[in-house]
Amino acid sequence: MTPLPPTMRRVRLELARDHDFPDGSRAHGYDFMAPLDDNGNIIDADWCKAKDRCRVKRFWAGEEDEIGHIVKKRGGKWAFHYDIHGDAENDEAGYRFGEHAFKPGEYVSIQEHDGVLRTFKVMSVIEVD
Repeated sequence: MTPLPPTMRRVRLELARDHDFPDGSRAHGYDFMAPLDDNGNIIDADWCKAKDRCRVKRFWAGEEDEIGHIVKKRGGKWAFHYDIHGDAENDEAGYRFGEHAFKPGEYVSIQEHDGVLRTFKVMSVIEVD
C-alpha cells in the first residue's frame, strides 16, 4: 500500500443551509482524505503519489453510505467517484475544488449524481497519521 504523504488530511463536510434543510444537516455530507497545503488546497503532486489512499465516504440519512475515491477529470476538475456506480457519468464534481480552501468554516459546492448542486460547510480538517 502506498505510504501516506505528511500532507494528508481527513476532511468532513456537512450539508449547509438550503430550502430542504434550513438549519443544514449533520446527517448529510462527506468524509474524505486528501493531501492539503497550509492554505487548505489539494496538492496535486501528493495526490498523484497516493491516489489509492484518497478515499471518500458519502453519508446521507436514510441511505447506504457510498464509498469511493477522489479523481481528477479532464480539464483538471476534481470529483468523487464511487465504486458502486462504476461509470464516470455518476461522479460527483466538486465546484472549483482546485481553488477552494478546505478549512473549517469555509463552504464548498458539489454537483451530486442526482444533478443537484449543493453547498457544504467544512466542519473539520485533521492530520492523518
